[in-house]
Amino acid sequence: MLAAFITALAGPRLEPEEKAVLRATRPCGIILFARNIVDPAQVRALSEAAREAVGHDILVLIDQEGGRVRRLRPPHWRALPSAAAYGELYAEDPAEACRAARLAAQLTAMDLRAAGINTNCVPVLDVPAPGSHDIIGDRAYGATPEQVAALGRCVAEGHMAGGVLPVIKHLPGHGRALADSHLELPVVSAGLAELEAIDFATFRACADLPAAMTAHVVYEAIDKAHPASTSARVIGEIIRSRIGFDGLLMSDDLGMKALSGSMAERTRAVLEAGCDVALVCSGELADTEAAATAAPQLTGDALARYRRASAVLQQHQDLNIADAENSLAQALRVQA
Repeated sequence: MLAAFITALAGPRLEPEEKAVLRATRPCGIILFARNIVDPAQVRALSEAAREAVGHDILVLIDQEGGRVRRLRPPHWRALPSAAAYGELYAEDPAEACRAARLAAQLTAMDLRAAGINTNCVPVLDVPAPGSHDIIGDRAYGATPEQVAALGRCVAEGHMAGGVLPVIKHLPGHGRALADSHLELPVVSAGLAELEAIDFATFRACADLPAAMTAHVVYEAIDKAHPASTSARVIGEIIRSRIGFDGLLMSDDLGMKALSGSMAERTRAVLEAGCDVALVCSGELADTEAAATAAPQLTGDALARYRRASAVLQQHQDLNIADAENSLAQALRVQA
């Protein structure tokens, strides 16, 4: 059985100590960062080594949004624009923008699969509010729930067509945050009606998608004492009920300064609140081992959701790469 956490690695190769810890703790996934990346053959070897150590076909995650958030970069991987580029094209031609976003996602999925990566933490479905922190900024597909949901769904569907699991983020919405949760705990004071109409709306429109990531954000109208990731009320009443998301739910990185407590305490808190899986991104063995002490085996509903999400990896639609690249280039050139 696999454990209910995803962890990270220190560098571009699996060290003997890491191999031993993966074998002993059996996380349900790993996540890769720039520190793990050299070239396609190396990334694939690293992914395969991690799977072999765990002894199971685990999730291998990455953040490859395009624009400023991308771990795989030229010259070995294609350069793709930020979400805002598709948002700008949407203002001129919504259908063309959706088609371009889907093509870009399919091409990205092809690149990821070739490198042994099967899960991408996209799309960002947050709707940035005026004056909010730019941690979302051009990672957003627009300024209205309808546009963000439309483009985000195309990105998710493009990944799934390529056999890559998309992870929508950051439930139930990071767009109003006035701070970067990597550095401090954001607090959102908007009322529930306003949150329902804008922030939650994009996620409700995409609630049928297979996986999602929570936000380390306090929503005062719902739970003044806990950020969404550790709030049973936000996860139960908002994410699972009002939004209607029943897919695999993982926390955002437990190492962010928005959270407090030891790594074991943070892991326990997100899982007890209702996350299916805890996400640990530091690459420190001590953090992996601490999370493992608090993360149980995947069972029950969490295991069922993990299996449903993993089924996406068996999907595959043929793609004419040259045609897709030409079509995408033309669409973005028109937009530019």
